[in-house]
Amino acid sequence: MLDAEDFDEFYRSTRGRVCAYLYALTGDLAEAQDVTQDAYARAWERWAKVRTYDSPESWVRIVARRLATNRWRKALSRRIAHRRHGLVDSTPGPTEDLVAITAALRQIPEPQRVAIVLHHLMGLTVEQVARETGVAEGTVKARLSRGRGALSALLSVDVEEPDHA
Repeated sequence: MLDAEDFDEFYRSTRGRVCAYLYALTGDLAEAQDVTQDAYARAWERWAKVRTYDSPESWVRIVARRLATNRWRKALSRRIAHRRHGLVDSTPGPTEDLVAITAALRQIPEPQRVAIVLHHLMGLTVEQVARETGVAEGTVKARLSRGRGALSALLSVDVEEPDHA
């Protein structure tokens, strides 16, 4: 318990100076605060040894400076990689068909919508849909049939009923 009290006193009496030092180095208060906390966490992990040093605060400053430098180097490497490789290809937006289907799905009853999405979009079998939704396979088949009919009317397309539904 004495170690914890000793460390707490050390932390309270030095953290402001260490954080100010890091703020002057980094120019970023949030970064300085993060690095300060990381350095003190490392000091706590090694407190039995660090407390015996002539200047534990100096040890914390050195560790904090190294942490800040490492973070800066990683950020610089990311910037360089970004410039070298350019923007990462973003995911394309939805197609007009997908937007229309999604809008139509919102207009049909939820049980039909769930059955259609699970069966046709997620690729589940009628048996799997029944198990997941907790209804009989016949109920799933009926929901699929009604849902396809409703979507057909909403999307103005002819939908052929599969033989297995």
